Amino acid sequence: MNLTQLIPILLARWRTAAAVFATLVLVVLAVTLATTSKYTATASVVADVKPDPVSAMFMQSAVTPAYIATQVDVIRSERVAQRVVRNSGLADSAEVRAQWLKATKGEGKIEAWLADTLRPGLEVKPSMQSSIIEVSYKAPDPRMAANMANAFVQAYIEVTLDLKVDPARQYRSFFDTRAKEARERLEAAQAKLSAFQKENGIIATDERLDVENTRLTELSTQLVTLQALSAESSSRQNQAATSGDRIQEVLVNPVIGSLKSDLSRAEAKLQELNARYGDNHPQVVEARANIAELKSRVEAEVKRVTGGVGVAATINRAREADVRASLEAQRGKLLRMKALRDEGSVLLRDVENAQRAYDAIQTRLTQTNLESQTTLSNVNILTQAEPPLAPSSPKTYLNLLVSVFLGTALGLLAAVIHELLDRRLRSPQDLAGVADLPLLAVIPRAESPQGRAWWQRLRSLGRRSAVKSKAAA
Repeated sequence: MNLTQLIPILLARWRTAAAVFATLVLVVLAVTLATTSKYTATASVVADVKPDPVSAMFMQSAVTPAYIATQVDVIRSERVAQRVVRNSGLADSAEVRAQWLKATKGEGKIEAWLADTLRPGLEVKPSMQSSIIEVSYKAPDPRMAANMANAFVQAYIEVTLDLKVDPARQYRSFFDTRAKEARERLEAAQAKLSAFQKENGIIATDERLDVENTRLTELSTQLVTLQALSAESSSRQNQAATSGDRIQEVLVNPVIGSLKSDLSRAEAKLQELNARYGDNHPQVVEARANIAELKSRVEAEVKRVTGGVGVAATINRAREADVRASLEAQRGKLLRMKALRDEGSVLLRDVENAQRAYDAIQTRLTQTNLESQTTLSNVNILTQAEPPLAPSSPKTYLNLLVSVFLGTALGLLAAVIHELLDRRLRSPQDLAGVADLPLLAVIPRAESPQGRAWWQRLRSLGRRSAVKSKAAA
């Protein structure tokens, strides 16, 4: 079916199209006029990123579409609607309660029923390029629409605050219990450390250990020095035992030197007297007696000096043994102190770990305690809803315009369907299509000027044919 065929069909079926068009327009107009006028009030909120006043950290890394979609779902949730019911006190109204009893026969909760009743009028539209969310409410009364829009916004802010504060309160209770346990562990570790220090008479620091290390170093130095002195004394003692008159102490001794000088002079005098008087002279005998006495005195003095060297060697060996014993005792004491220090360090680390754990839990407890008491939200009201001056529905002019377009389209469609159900020949193309024969000529309609001329020529030709037939007869 082409446009040439469609136009005759529409001209022939215009009554059907007009009936459908008029019916649709009248029905839409009647429905529009019968529909109760409703008003839409709109409030807007900003769900923005703000630093947490307690932790000084950002509550959200960015305002993402998922975050905005979550906020939209929260606004539409039943919890927000029930908060609106509680804030507005609708459940306390006797009239509303009577309606609830009539509708549900007392089954369920009136708050849930009212929430389901209020939610259909709510409309939430998030902004595509920002964190602004528009909250609209549609109601028959403009003041009611504005009040409900503002009520949903306020309930949404309160619910977001509850969603933030309720977990903080649970965490506060949890960390309060953990803080008490951590405090008990800290006190137990401190008591154990104090008992250990009191029992061993030490403080778990490195000061005393440093003193004992210094003492050990000093004893080690003294031992090395005494070992050298003892070795030297032993060497001189051995030398004194074999050749005592040639040791350094004997050679430098002034008494022995004086006696040896006297001995030398006495020997020289003896030789002189012996040469002068002979061996048996009383002076020679006296000189020999003096020399013998001097020699005995020298030997006695040498023995005394070499004996002093032996005593010094014995003393040095005794001192070396004492220092060695002191060194071993100091080394054992230091090892015991290191063992005690290690044990004390373990106890001290236990106290430090318990202190750090307690401090961390106490810090988290303080933070959650502040968070549980916060009244700040990352949602702020941007604009309050005001009672609208004009209704938002029904839109009479828009409905009429849409009904005109739809009526026209449906009317044309109805005309075509009517034609298809009752097909007529309305054009030469229809005849050619039905007969499946070539079209030779088209007879104009008698009402048209071309048709009247054509029929006049046809009648004149008929009359001429009749005259010729009579003449031939």
